[in-house]
Amino acid sequence: MPPLTPDNRYIVVRGRLWRAANPHLPDAEREQLVKALMAARRAVGAARMSGDKTAEDGAHRDVNEAKIALGERGPVWWDDGAPDLNRRMVKNTPYAGWFERLGQQES
Repeated sequence: MPPLTPDNRYIVVRGRLWRAANPHLPDAEREQLVKALMAARRAVGAARMSGDKTAEDGAHRDVNEAKIALGERGPVWWDDGAPDLNRRMVKNTPYAGWFERLGQQES
């Protein structure tokens, strides 16, 4: 699993922040949304393999809808006014010190 920021808002993949799913979602709802996301991702792959651009576009829309429902895209799920740092390099954010210390702990 990629590291999760201390406030549970982001995961870090290859030095970049990606918004994490809303941890306040009920387990059953999160499970259903993750299943929908995985099905949509499989549909993207199948559409690409078949060369069906219309199906691929629809599958991408389904991926986006699932990610919005999970809280990974769209409006932020936290309410303290903190900005959304999604897709930014962690070294250029307030998480830089935390991430540097995390790297030292893993060595």
